[in-house]
Amino acid sequence: MSTPASNPILIQPVPAPAQGESGFLASAFTPRALGIALGMVACLALAGEAWAQLTVGGERPGILATLWKWTPLILLGPPREFGGFALNILVSFLAMAIGTVSGLALGLGLISKFAPVRSVSWAITQFFRNSPWLVLLFFVMLLTPFQMRIGGVTIPFPAWFKATIGLALPIMANIAEIVRGAVNSIPTGQWESAESLAFSRLQTLWRIILPQCVKRMIPPWMNWYAILTMATPLISIVGVNDAMTLTQDALASEQRTELLMPMYGMLLLFFFVYCYPIARWTIRLERKYAVRN
Repeated sequence: MSTPASNPILIQPVPAPAQGESGFLASAFTPRALGIALGMVACLALAGEAWAQLTVGGERPGILATLWKWTPLILLGPPREFGGFALNILVSFLAMAIGTVSGLALGLGLISKFAPVRSVSWAITQFFRNSPWLVLLFFVMLLTPFQMRIGGVTIPFPAWFKATIGLALPIMANIAEIVRGAVNSIPTGQWESAESLAFSRLQTLWRIILPQCVKRMIPPWMNWYAILTMATPLISIVGVNDAMTLTQDALASEQRTELLMPMYGMLLLFFFVYCYPIARWTIRLERKYAVRN
């Protein structure tokens, strides 16, 4: 009696789990999201163009021609004067730099071994973290002088710089919380090992703890920069010649209601194109630097 041949066992490889997006371009722009956003803006512009042609005929320039005419002003400001969307980006850079440096010092104060330093740092952090950004802007604009004389030298404080300080205050408080959380996330064994090697607390912070915190702080730091950039149109309320102010000036000059949606849509597109890559890159860095137990 013949023994039936055993059936071969086929082992198929299990597909590896998807690792998500990789590479800066892939993480910055996904075709679907970017296509949807640009398609919506194009539909709004074309719909406005059609409506303008139906209502006013050929007496006035079309929507697209008007948008093209005002784009250099909204992006770069008036001739021989810095402003527009470029000023929004400059304010975001300076406010983030000032907020990061001061927030690092404030965050280290939150973990200080001295109770008075911790109490003062906690009070400052909670006050600026839980205050409305627009109220802080008015607070700084009204209480800060337009110029200061030091040793016979006059130092001017233009409106955009005072607005930068006003935006840096809440960023400082939130960066302080990021620093505190990152330091507390380091295992206590790191501190104990450094203490056994006769490291001082300051040496432990700068040589062992903070270098490990950098990777943990980068994703939330970038996220707060994107939030700050999207909040910079608030400075238009306090008289700064930014993109929002120039868009309103362009609308007032044209006196055409059909331009409201296209003009504000174009301004929205500027911020989206700038902030969306930051948001996507933040997601990629969160995956890359995720703490794995």
